Amino acid sequence: MTVITRFAPSPTGYLHVGGARTALFSWLYARKHGGTFILRIEDTDLERSTQESVQAIFDGMAWLGLNYDTEPTFQTHNFPRYKEVIGQLLETGHAYYCDCSKEELEILREQQMAAKEKPRYNGKCRDANKPQSDKTVVRFKTPVDDAITIPDLVKGDITVANKELDDLVIARTDGSPTYNLTVVVDDMDMKITHVIRGDDHINNTPRQINILKALNAPLPEYAHLPMILGSDGARLSKRHGAVSVMQFRDEGYLPQALLNYLVRLGWSHGDQEIFSIDEMIEFFDLADVNGAASTFNMEKLLWLNHHYLMHSEPKEIVPHLVWHLAQLGIDAKHEEVDLIELVKAQRERCKTLVEMAIASVYFYREFENYDEKAAKKAFAEGSDKVLATLKTAFAKVPTWEAEALHDVVKNVAETLELGLGKVAQPLRVAICGSGVSPSIDVTLSLLGREKTLARLQRAISHIQTA
Repeated sequence: MTVITRFAPSPTGYLHVGGARTALFSWLYARKHGGTFILRIEDTDLERSTQESVQAIFDGMAWLGLNYDTEPTFQTHNFPRYKEVIGQLLETGHAYYCDCSKEELEILREQQMAAKEKPRYNGKCRDANKPQSDKTVVRFKTPVDDAITIPDLVKGDITVANKELDDLVIARTDGSPTYNLTVVVDDMDMKITHVIRGDDHINNTPRQINILKALNAPLPEYAHLPMILGSDGARLSKRHGAVSVMQFRDEGYLPQALLNYLVRLGWSHGDQEIFSIDEMIEFFDLADVNGAASTFNMEKLLWLNHHYLMHSEPKEIVPHLVWHLAQLGIDAKHEEVDLIELVKAQRERCKTLVEMAIASVYFYREFENYDEKAAKKAFAEGSDKVLATLKTAFAKVPTWEAEALHDVVKNVAETLELGLGKVAQPLRVAICGSGVSPSIDVTLSLLGREKTLARLQRAISHIQTA
């Protein structure tokens, strides 16, 4: 059997991290078993679905690297097929027309609630052979006996008695299909073998199984993933911070760090915390997914992000840093700064790419002012002489490399009989505008001779006119 999984988001907003985890687990299961992973856009809610949300899904999947194996499908392109299946269910007696009005159904609901009964359709039109009209919906005729047992791959067996289910609407008065019908048809036609989705769909599953049985279709296996909670125990939402996949990108997280974090939300492989994509594929198993809800911990994600900044190949980080520098108006691809060396220089002190980009601006752009506190301490009396001596020495360095530049700083300190800090710190403030930077020799080598000499002259003038 070829494993076929799908990720089926509704384009009514951004790609939420809960959806991204579902996509990841579905993708991993397909990859592990050499199967097929499908992206299906469930856009039948015409009022709420937007092209902007569709693009947000595409962008999020691309950024995370969760590639799909077929062209994305859209449910709105499949309406003729849904109409065909609805007709088939009507012809075989598994569905019927119902003309009960909204007002009538609301009164029924209020009566059931008052009697402390579970609100559900009472089957008034079930055997009435109502003719089709512009006021009729189509309802699925749910079996009245027996029960549906879902052998859930995460939750274990879940049994629901059919008498607990009502005759759900599968087509509205305008003929448009409803969610449970479209999902069944698509899963059947796409030959989906494993439906991996959030446990908020558990209530839909017995209804969908009944429709599949009515169509004599094979049943997929189901795996319902527990929800993701915020730190307060409530369902993860905007009030807990970033929840949109692309917002994590905007805040400076690496996609591999977010993927690593998401895979550990409810799944484990021994005590291992750090996983490459290849390791995720090798070790992932639905049997190891925890049935309990998981809590999203921003501090843990930040720790993971810093780990990936520290230990990834710099060339893998460069494209992401270039993107973040572009958000600051810097076209790093057309500058002379060595981006690989820049990543190496900045990653120890930066936990996000936003921090790294901001901390790197002075390599590309003149700063307006010196940090007041740092300048007051570093630009003490006589510091202009130190900087002038450095400027003369730097101008004569044959090769602009970190080792040679380090020797210049060391030699100037010895010549002027000063501690290394008395030379390096005025130099740092002069070229960076603040008292914080990577090691001074690396900073100088990245900045380049021309900018270094110009900034030293600027600092000398600043000190002499202060």
